[in-house]
Amino acid sequence: MAEQGLQALLVLLEVFRPALTAPGYENFVVLFAGWVRTPGTHAVTAALVATHVPGRRHHEAFHRFFSRGTWSPDEMGRQVYSLIEKLLVAGARVHIAIDDTLAPKKGANVHGIGTHLDAVRSTKKQKVFAFGHNWVTLAVTLQVPFSQRTWALPVLFRLYRTVKDCERRGHPHRKKTELARDLLDVFASWERQRPIAVALDNAYCNDTVLHGLPSNIIYFGSMRPDAVLTALPVIPRGRRAGRPSLRGEPLPKPEALGLWAKVPWSKAKARLYGKLETVQFKTLDAQWYRATGPRLLRIVVVRMTTGRLPFRVFFSSDVTRSPAAILEGYGERWAIEVCFRDLKQLLGFADSSARKQAAVERTAPFVALTYSVLVVWAATNATQLAASLVPLRPWYPHKRGLSFADILRAAQAVFATVDVLDLARLGGNLRILPPPPPAPSERVLKRAA
Repeated sequence: MAEQGLQALLVLLEVFRPALTAPGYENFVVLFAGWVRTPGTHAVTAALVATHVPGRRHHEAFHRFFSRGTWSPDEMGRQVYSLIEKLLVAGARVHIAIDDTLAPKKGANVHGIGTHLDAVRSTKKQKVFAFGHNWVTLAVTLQVPFSQRTWALPVLFRLYRTVKDCERRGHPHRKKTELARDLLDVFASWERQRPIAVALDNAYCNDTVLHGLPSNIIYFGSMRPDAVLTALPVIPRGRRAGRPSLRGEPLPKPEALGLWAKVPWSKAKARLYGKLETVQFKTLDAQWYRATGPRLLRIVVVRMTTGRLPFRVFFSSDVTRSPAAILEGYGERWAIEVCFRDLKQLLGFADSSARKQAAVERTAPFVALTYSVLVVWAATNATQLAASLVPLRPWYPHKRGLSFADILRAAQAVFATVDVLDLARLGGNLRILPPPPPAPSERVLKRAA
């Protein structure tokens, strides 16, 4: 089973060959296997130690893979999306989510490092800031056969840099929302056949991201309770001088609709974050011209039964969707938060000590794309993984499906019995090799130095 699992994983890695040179692909396979096998803090040198490479090939070649390589993270992401696309239903809408995450780190002369709000440790009353990199990420969200929850698979990335850092280096500053729109445009250029649905947090629901999107892209988001809403413009009869109006008469704001006793609360059941919930809501169709232009939205005001907020407001550009479907569409964005947690805790997304611009802008995407490839591998080999590589835990009767920790442990098992240097040269012609040679002796290390 381990041999079959390794063969399947190597077949997936072949998709990266067009984006890399021949030596670059060999180094990529070594780094991929080493990153998967590394326990604790992840780094290039740690990946080489985990694969028994030191003393057999100079470590500088693997550092140059990130700092001087000719490959593009966007092109690598496109190749990963070609794998993900095979898991989607033919002709079905592809769902994506966009959000940003903080990778805490410190160090002098690290490219792009800055002070950012740590949303995980912050509260409404107390804001916590930390040094690090802030990554705006686009991920494909989908159901996988080995799990009941929605998973997010990252494919595109942009490093956000603070105004202060850009001014110090003389570079133009770009907002997170501008980076998010750039990611959305790049992904739309990849996917010209399927319709696209994007789920966005409140911070990305504005005109920079949403204004002027093509009609094949629908979106789910949340808005301020005091957002200004208008009806569709009424087209007057006959000819009229001047430009026609793009918005109609003012409508009640969401907060006013929520407090309006004459409009009763309706009830519906929606599956939110894995649980079937009964929600109370009010809805209307209106324009939110300031953020989305003249496009008509279906707006859902949800009554909150917990917390301090009386209600929250969600919307979708697909006015044919029911309020419950709109809430479920927005709820899919939570998968990207789970992805960020797994990346940091299990795969060393924030561990890199890279300093140069090229290395910084490639290492974190490399880690996230490794995550996506492993999930695709598990999705296409779920039965074999569950039967042979995932340990039996009878004391967890409530466990259903695989977690990313299970997938990572299975990948570590299939790489444990091969010589990764020979594996990189063999490519698709897999053969199981004897155990890797022992660590080089002190004499060999001195001669190599």
